[in-house]
Amino acid sequence: MICELAIPVIVAPMAGGVSTPELVAEVVRAGGFGFVPGGYLSTQALADQIARTAELTGGRFGVNLFVPGPDVAPELAAYQHRVQEQADRYGVAAGQPRWEDDEYPAKLELVIAQRIPVVSFTFGLPDAEAVHRLHAAGAQVVATVTTPAEARQAVAAGADVLCVQGFEAGGHRGTLADDGVSPGGGEEFGLLALLRRVAATTDLPLIAAGGLVHGADVAAAISAGAVAAQLGTAFLLCPESGTSATHRAAVLAGTRRTAVTRAFTGRPARGLVNRFLTENGPHAPAAYPQVHHLTRPLRVASAKAGDPEAVHLWAGQTYPLAVQVPAAELVARLAGQARDALSRAADRFSPAG
Repeated sequence: MICELAIPVIVAPMAGGVSTPELVAEVVRAGGFGFVPGGYLSTQALADQIARTAELTGGRFGVNLFVPGPDVAPELAAYQHRVQEQADRYGVAAGQPRWEDDEYPAKLELVIAQRIPVVSFTFGLPDAEAVHRLHAAGAQVVATVTTPAEARQAVAAGADVLCVQGFEAGGHRGTLADDGVSPGGGEEFGLLALLRRVAATTDLPLIAAGGLVHGADVAAAISAGAVAAQLGTAFLLCPESGTSATHRAAVLAGTRRTAVTRAFTGRPARGLVNRFLTENGPHAPAAYPQVHHLTRPLRVASAKAGDPEAVHLWAGQTYPLAVQVPAAELVARLAGQARDALSRAADRFSPAG
């Protein structure tokens, strides 16, 4: 299905309410594809999102799942104290840091039972049994990777498609494991370099993700070996997205730089730099989802107050170029820009007359 898109543009699964059934449906209607994000939702809430998206798309969509990490008990006392000091400014209590599996087993059963045609995975890889059952249900398995080594792991695990994520991407890094040392989760690769490195080692179809906001970016990714381009930040300002008013305003302003941090969730993620990121990023432990739960009340309070200084403002490095248009119009615009870019490139390589 991924290789057969009329327009090779995919709206990324943006968990936490940004991706909506309406956003996915408009992209699909325009000839692209989209994923329903399963992260952070209960199994029932995901089932409801799937039902609504199926109603709007006729079933032409995928679902993304977070693969849970190991159940560990990191030392969090010092970071809890820092977060509570920040939370006091908003009159709320910090959350309870806890590990959970994001209901992954139940969600996996759901997508198999629903025969979702494309299932993607972030933060890890499905095991051999899960891959076998997904294939038996007719699903394509997409694995998110950020390095050539991770790509080899995903191929060995039986993935059908690789989503190759460059360091330019907004939101969580799709690293299979957080090394606990560098905020970027280890060696970092830009998208074009990573595409070429991965394409040299596998014939699997590749989806390009990271810093793509213009049709020329899509054309570059396709020219570098991808079968489709996955965009998230580019869709943040679409009216169909669930982007909060606070987040929208910060993206529209276009004045902040971006950085990769564990401050908000305990996993590396790229967002707009604000006070909380600056003050707490250097101290944040590699502890997901514990830190995610710890900071959640603070983030919610900050967003409700219209204050961008203590909420995660996920965005890729090219976010100032995002435009505020309906999703279907954006897909059509991307397609036209890509065709123009490819035409200009072809002219540059035309033999001299």
